[in-house]
Amino acid sequence: MSPLAAFNRVRRTLIGSPLPTSAQHEERYSNAEALAILSSDALSSVAYATQEIVLVLGLAGAAALPFTLPITGLIVGLMLIVATSYRQTIKAYPHGGGSYRVSQENLSPLSGLVAGAALSIDYVLTVAVSVAAGIAALTSYFPGLDDQRVLLCLVAVALVMVANLRGVSSSARLLSLPTYLFMGVVMTLLVAGAVKAGLGQLPTPAMADQQRLLEDANGRQGLMVIGPLLLMRAFSSGCAALTGIEAISDSVAAFRPVEWRNARRVLTVMVLMLALMFSGISALAHQSGVVATDNGPTLLYQLGERIFGDGLLLAVLQLATLLILLLAANTAYADFPRLAAFLAQDGYLPRQLASLGDRLVFSNGIFALSGFAGLLLVLFEGSVSRLIPLYAVGVFLSFTLSQAGMVMHWWRQRGRGWSGKALINGVGTVITGVVGMVLLVSKFTQGAWVVVVTIPILVTLFLRIRAHYDTVARRLRLAPDKRLRLPPSPTEGTGSPTVVLVGQLHRGTFEAIRFARTIASDLVAVHVDLGGGGSQAFVAQWQRQVPEVRLEVLPSPYRSLVDPVVQFVQGFEIEHRKDRDRFCVIVLPVFVTRRRWENLLHNQSTILLRNALRAQGTRVVTTVGFYL
Repeated sequence: MSPLAAFNRVRRTLIGSPLPTSAQHEERYSNAEALAILSSDALSSVAYATQEIVLVLGLAGAAALPFTLPITGLIVGLMLIVATSYRQTIKAYPHGGGSYRVSQENLSPLSGLVAGAALSIDYVLTVAVSVAAGIAALTSYFPGLDDQRVLLCLVAVALVMVANLRGVSSSARLLSLPTYLFMGVVMTLLVAGAVKAGLGQLPTPAMADQQRLLEDANGRQGLMVIGPLLLMRAFSSGCAALTGIEAISDSVAAFRPVEWRNARRVLTVMVLMLALMFSGISALAHQSGVVATDNGPTLLYQLGERIFGDGLLLAVLQLATLLILLLAANTAYADFPRLAAFLAQDGYLPRQLASLGDRLVFSNGIFALSGFAGLLLVLFEGSVSRLIPLYAVGVFLSFTLSQAGMVMHWWRQRGRGWSGKALINGVGTVITGVVGMVLLVSKFTQGAWVVVVTIPILVTLFLRIRAHYDTVARRLRLAPDKRLRLPPSPTEGTGSPTVVLVGQLHRGTFEAIRFARTIASDLVAVHVDLGGGGSQAFVAQWQRQVPEVRLEVLPSPYRSLVDPVVQFVQGFEIEHRKDRDRFCVIVLPVFVTRRRWENLLHNQSTILLRNALRAQGTRVVTTVGFYL
């Protein structure tokens, strides 16, 4: 078995057989599945949001811990405001796109790119933080595994990646259970904790005991002053609870009809559950007086130990926490590939990111997200507390731009009730903008500066990529209605049977057609219909401009370029096998870029096709280069 065949067999085993494009409408979420997949990031944040507040407040000693509840209350209020604003966004933009599309269409293209860059960073951090937090839950229960934390994180990323490569329906069925298990066990924890507190079985320890625990764990002598800076840092760390709220607005098109109505229902349920669980865990932490330490047992584990004891329910809590945190990464896997596809369709990222894979998901986006998240986990050694300072800054930037874009949207439309809708989004803009500044100031030296530097770098990269595609489009452009002149065919009895591959009709493919015409005794142009809906327009253009060359349109229900062409060429060669003195010639147009890095912006399908043709025995495969 060849290495390629072995690879294909392993790939089919892991991710399944290809799905036809016609099945795309079936690959959508029910409301129950959407709550599990798209809300997992937000819901899972309750596993570490309170812990991060307590961790920061602990820097000032036990006297600062009572501020946990007021900070939680502020974050819950902010959560409700943001959710109300996004309910309006969902109805106004039922095809999805979220902050990127709203900012681009209502503010400016540059604002859209800033939102896209901020969201891209946030999605990568979502995977890294969620996986690191999930592995922290595992090592809390099995401390001996702590030395293998980074390796376990990478294995977890690989598992979530494979699950998502299997497609929407498969991943939804596989990954829904952890969300509902986590919600159930946390609600059980809150009810049991409330009962124990009411019966006086969950006493609050003395402040001196809490202080001793902090000193034993951290070994610090000096304490920070309880002041605005400390409270801002604690608030900004707790704002990790808001990450993921935008996920539903980015994926409205993934819902079953009526898409926007179902998306709003799921968003409402998600926010209510998030507010309840977050508030409840903070209240239990305040009541029980637990403290948090970096790389120590998680706060949720300590609460479970005090309320459930060291038994089965504690094990279930830790298992559910591990699974929901790994699944939280799945929210990013649902949204990042879609965002990357939007950017790629607009020419700001490589076009390959806009292509659906075998299982009707954006496979290239999934691979890219996994790679970037894995790199972060290695660089930050799988530490949640080191990753958190980078988190949420990009989220609130995209929140602010999205809400400002919606204000402009209502202002321009001025439909019924527009002033009230604009007011809601305007209030959201001001509040998320202020909170974003608080996050930036309080986290800047802890790592937020990395996000501040990375966003303009990404925007510059987006613009460079778009400039390249614009240059290529200008170089390739042909007059759309002008009939193209071809050189004469070879004299009768000479030439070779020739197939030329054409994706679009532009100067690059026209050069290949001209060359093929000069050598062909029987010339056929082949176009593969990948299901994008543009084949009819292409056929009409071909008949206007190159009517003398026969065109064959090959359907590709599985979006493969290679398989239909290889099958057609095989039949073409059999048809012309009787003439042993002439070889069939396959002509492939190819771009020749000025710089090597620009090759990454083109799919290099010519290489795959050439290798596949030679593997089946085609002897003459030639390329016609067009120099960009």
